[in-house]
Amino acid sequence: MKIADLDLGHKPLLLAPMEDVTDSPFRTICRKRGASIVYTEFISSEAIIRDADQAMHKMDFSDEERPFGVQIFGGREEAMEGAAKIAESNNPDVVDINFGCPVYKIVKTGAGCACLKDMDLMERMAGSVIDAVEDKPVTVKTRLGWDYRNIWIQDAALMLQDLGVKALTVHARTRNQKYKGEADWEWLKKLKNTPGLEIPIIGNGDVTSPQDAKRMFDETGVDGVMIGRGAIGNPWIFERTHHYLETGELLPEPTVDDRIDLCAEQLRRSVKHHGERYGVIIMKKHYGNYLKGVRNSRGLRGAIMEESEMQPILDLLYQFRDQKMYAAAS
Repeated sequence: MKIADLDLGHKPLLLAPMEDVTDSPFRTICRKRGASIVYTEFISSEAIIRDADQAMHKMDFSDEERPFGVQIFGGREEAMEGAAKIAESNNPDVVDINFGCPVYKIVKTGAGCACLKDMDLMERMAGSVIDAVEDKPVTVKTRLGWDYRNIWIQDAALMLQDLGVKALTVHARTRNQKYKGEADWEWLKKLKNTPGLEIPIIGNGDVTSPQDAKRMFDETGVDGVMIGRGAIGNPWIFERTHHYLETGELLPEPTVDDRIDLCAEQLRRSVKHHGERYGVIIMKKHYGNYLKGVRNSRGLRGAIMEESEMQPILDLLYQFRDQKMYAAAS
């Protein structure tokens, strides 16, 4: 699959942009474990054009993360145009537009899913970004529609293609569903079969295992699969899925020691990238997933969440690992 001249290989697996999750440390870890391309968490165009420290920090990346995309959102054409120029100057491989965030505080500003009930707004917003970006491909991530009475994804895809969008990712839920219910993959199949649609279509929604990814490819015909929540605390999903797609063989799940060691690695990277205070705070979104299903880990999770410095957390993790506390009787 290619996004313009960017070749992501056959049946690529993409890391979804997720707020307060897909920072540089996590992106790096996912790339090392097989993600075909990674994206920033979504960044406000208004914050970018104001040169806000947090927005600039979210765009920081290392060459280890390439191929790498910056995702922006906003409700004003002028802000989106300015933010796109700044994002491109940061030299990512892709500039992505978020038309899919369902959160009310985003939608009420005309951003995210707001465009799903106003195709003219989507066209203007996408056009402003495409006009602003000179050398990098522009892609879009969106949803099926505002609700099941208003699904215009096929029309939207053709319109975006005509504007110059180079790939489209679709989370197979409506805005009204948010993250509830099942993703409707049948619409991904319909989208892939849209007459005249030639740009790559990337499917997203309810992929939490190698088997899910294979089923999405087989049932819908999408060109790529984007994995979001299924990768939190489980970066191995990318390498395990690639292996499964290529061989039909399921690699073993990571061991408890593997989970603890990678969790510790991410914590170190997080503190190095963000500083100790915020680096420890942002990792709290990951501990529960790294330790999910691990026997006797409830007390460990509680103790970790109480700590505000890196070293005591590492001590707790390694004590649990080295003393094989997960193997003790309950």
